[in-house]
Amino acid sequence: MSIAAYKTTIRESESPRQIERRVLSRVTGQLAERAEAFDRAENLRDRSTLLTDGLRDNLATNQKFWNELKFDLSQPGNGLPAELKASLISLALWVDRQTSAVMGGQPGVRALVDINRSIVAGLAGQATTEVA
Repeated sequence: MSIAAYKTTIRESESPRQIERRVLSRVTGQLAERAEAFDRAENLRDRSTLLTDGLRDNLATNQKFWNELKFDLSQPGNGLPAELKASLISLALWVDRQTSAVMGGQPGVRALVDINRSIVAGLAGQATTEVA
């Protein structure tokens, strides 16, 4: 099966919510692999090395997901309740600021991972105990 056919099959067999959960889970896993090393790094040079070694790409992918989610939430046809949309847009704005701080060398990847995991749990229909 070609890649295009595979993607079409997935789109036809998964709900948008399932696709969002799958994509965010993958991105979160990639961030989590480097979160502890980055956040515990003692200096900017060590963090810069981790950013260069792939973390920057993972952060950009995560940011792209949140930007696309923010765009979707702002569309008039989005059927989510207004309060939930506002909360998710607020989180998307926070993710953008936090990502910029991390790309600038400040610790904070774990916070991004934690937010993503809370959203993944929500998309899976699981209760979460805390969302920032």
